[in-house]
Amino acid sequence: MSSPEDYIIPSVPYEVTTPDSSRFPIKRQLALLGLILVAIFGTTMIPKFWNPTKNAETKTAPSAPLVTLDETIKTIPTLENITISGQAAYVYDVRTKRALYSKNADTVLPLASITKLMTALIARELVTSDKTVVVPKAAISQSGSSGLLEGERFTARTLANYAVIASSNDAAYALASAVGAVIDDTKNPNQTFVQAMNIRAEELGLSNLKFKNPTGLDVSPTEAGAVGNAREVSFLMEYIIQNYPDILEPTTDTSARMYNKDGAYHEAENTNPIISKIPNLLGSKTGYTDLAGGNLTIAFDAGYNRPIIVTVLGSSYDGRFVDVKKLVTAVTASLDAETK
Repeated sequence: MSSPEDYIIPSVPYEVTTPDSSRFPIKRQLALLGLILVAIFGTTMIPKFWNPTKNAETKTAPSAPLVTLDETIKTIPTLENITISGQAAYVYDVRTKRALYSKNADTVLPLASITKLMTALIARELVTSDKTVVVPKAAISQSGSSGLLEGERFTARTLANYAVIASSNDAAYALASAVGAVIDDTKNPNQTFVQAMNIRAEELGLSNLKFKNPTGLDVSPTEAGAVGNAREVSFLMEYIIQNYPDILEPTTDTSARMYNKDGAYHEAENTNPIISKIPNLLGSKTGYTDLAGGNLTIAFDAGYNRPIIVTVLGSSYDGRFVDVKKLVTAVTASLDAETK
């Protein structure tokens, strides 16, 4: 099976392009999708997912701690004298809400397949895990085929798992199309889903995360499928491990079988080869395109329910794994030294 993640196109200098605001005016998005989501979920879901009057200047993910903070918690020293190849990185201590390491953490860069974290999150929040999804022809035409067949039927949960563990573009696209049709049954449900991704990012205060498709594949030689910064990717990971840790559970396995509704299965190989080298891994997501280079975000437990998130953007294909492993090792060594 060919790799579904790594869509490589000829190298061209990256240019950040401004989304065409006349195509999807934000006020129109808010009004249209707001009415649709009210109809689907009623008033109980809206305070969480939809709040057009929310202060637009909020820049951090929800700050509810993963665990109760107490006076005995050990402060991990910030990491010093560490050199990585990635253009940007952010190491975040969830319990103390502190940055342990930061390198160009606010620089906006292509996200590649890290995009699929938001894809899985939107699906998790808007449809039931057992919803049947039929794979459309457009899904299997995505680059990096993972072997799905047109007309195959899967549960939404299975496709989300496939998208995060094996970075399947087929699965992410099929899932987005199905959920987009639930939001608004139009001729382009995939684009409806992408609008929901962007609105959800704003809702979470992650305004630098911008999506143009649900896969993270490059749109053109000069236009990325999604952009964001290392700090906000880390906050997205924080939100997921606090609220929907099951989204990340498949990424702690080296491989898995993805069964369709008829009992046939596809083999899914984890795109992160260093999961066994990260202690107490909570989850991870890789990303790689020609524009993005190598990206990787991971969450691990440094001990005694101490979640740490490490995000590296703009490294190389192999360098992202070296960078993250170096930062993980530095965190654990620093914590060990502090507790002695």
